[in-house]
Amino acid sequence: MTTVVLCIDGFDPEYLEACETPNLRALAKSGFLKIGESMMPSVTNVNNVSLVTASYPEVHGISSNYRLVRETGEEIYMESGEYILAETLFQRAARLGKRTVMVTSKDKLRTLLSDGSTVHASSEQPPDWVVAGVGEPPHIYSLEVNGWAVRAGNFIMSEADEPYDVVYITTTDYAMHTYAPDEPESQEHLTILDNAIGDLVEAHPGVTLLLTADHGMSSKTRMVDLKATLGRYGIRANPVPIIKDRYTAHHSNLGGCIFVYLDDPSQVGEALKILHGTDGVEEALERSEAATKYRLYYDRLGDIVANAAPDVVFGDPSEVEMPARLRSHASLHERAIPLLGYNGDFDGFSFERNLDLGRYIFEKVLTDS
Repeated sequence: MTTVVLCIDGFDPEYLEACETPNLRALAKSGFLKIGESMMPSVTNVNNVSLVTASYPEVHGISSNYRLVRETGEEIYMESGEYILAETLFQRAARLGKRTVMVTSKDKLRTLLSDGSTVHASSEQPPDWVVAGVGEPPHIYSLEVNGWAVRAGNFIMSEADEPYDVVYITTTDYAMHTYAPDEPESQEHLTILDNAIGDLVEAHPGVTLLLTADHGMSSKTRMVDLKATLGRYGIRANPVPIIKDRYTAHHSNLGGCIFVYLDDPSQVGEALKILHGTDGVEEALERSEAATKYRLYYDRLGDIVANAAPDVVFGDPSEVEMPARLRSHASLHERAIPLLGYNGDFDGFSFERNLDLGRYIFEKVLTDS
């Protein structure tokens, strides 16, 4: 029997409340639906890697979408599987001789996650045979692209000579960054997704389906510049936007969590006092405290991890203009995510966080027996 894991990028529970999703509702009625919690920071790479490794960032090493390498001063996108320090479900499956599929809307997740997968595809780098079966993928900045990803997963499953053991499908959050839950475009997007999911389950009635999100989404109205804030007190700092990726149309690299690197780390105590009194900063932690509290990988953190108030993002106005209408994530306020399960052996298994879906795969599907 195939287990399908679906991670809907940016699927804040408010979208589920505001939009009609009859297929998801029917699946939940037969299985379960609850609200759980994502990893921190509440960004895509951190949470997808937590899902596919069934572990916290302290184990798998991905604590951000983007990081500064302290030893070299280089800033890099965390988009290569070489940065993952734990075994993924795809690698475990390959080791056990089992078959997996990985389909994503965003190509960055294909390059990050797909090592060990039997088949992988993205909407931005689709194999010709998948395009022949599903059609040309819509633009990455469209309402339709996520429906294509689910249909591609469905098609790959249908073309197989023997069932795959695990199919992992992950989407993009362009629609959630762009439209609030009560806007008609959100209903259109969710209808496309809901129909594609319904078609997949209808085509493969024996599947176990697990669905969650990597993070939520919320409206942001203020930008706070921590470099300038600290600079006014003579502290030279380089705040690195950990939400940063190549999809700048989504969030302009503005998020509610940031890693602050100090030119002089001995000033961390003074810097923390300043940030604790800064409007818009909800929490500022020295990196060892942040690593412990949020189970992050210590060596890949800044000297300070700052989390924003609900309506705030961190950024430098000399580098980026605050959009007139911004929806973003990364803070503590985008941790709520749905957890849905259908047609599985869920008795006695606890689902509290999105990584528990990965834990289910490791403990129930990818076993040596």
